Amino acid sequence: MTNRSDSTTIREIASSFRLIGWISFWVQLVLTVVSSAILAFAAVSTRTATNNPGTGVGVALTVGGILVLGFNMFWALTRYVAIGRRLKAPAVARPKKAEAVQALRTGLIASLIGILLALVGAEAIVGLLFGKAVNQGFAGFVNVDQSKFIQPIDILVVQASINVILAQFIATTASLWLLNKMSRQ
Repeated sequence: MTNRSDSTTIREIASSFRLIGWISFWVQLVLTVVSSAILAFAAVSTRTATNNPGTGVGVALTVGGILVLGFNMFWALTRYVAIGRRLKAPAVARPKKAEAVQALRTGLIASLIGILLALVGAEAIVGLLFGKAVNQGFAGFVNVDQSKFIQPIDILVVQASINVILAQFIATTASLWLLNKMSRQ
């Protein structure tokens, strides 16, 4: 009877790995595509404007976060979904629990690195936006230099960074949820 219960538990964990792997992949993919499109649009738009926070270290760090998202999507498909499939196989072909835990740890570390990159990038972009806001004019003096005004594209660049952070958060949550599911069984 214990053997039947163990196989039910393994099937539940296998299903969780596959489902969460796919959900994580698709949510990250959508957010990555949206963020990449925004940043590409900002890059094209900044060719005509100067002093735009869409350029510089903030965007570079956000792009770094997007690159880590690429790894996370690859990891969700090649590790989480694959582990779910292998867990449904006969006992001989199943991955060891240590292998699954190590895959989750690698996913978590990558997600945390991505969150760090995107957060620092967002902070840099917001800092540049604050500089623009301060330079717009105050105490009766109005700045007439259009490049120092906050443009709508500037806000979109911040949105791209936030999307990357959200996608990394989804990846982190997926890994933690799977790790919790494994440790409870």
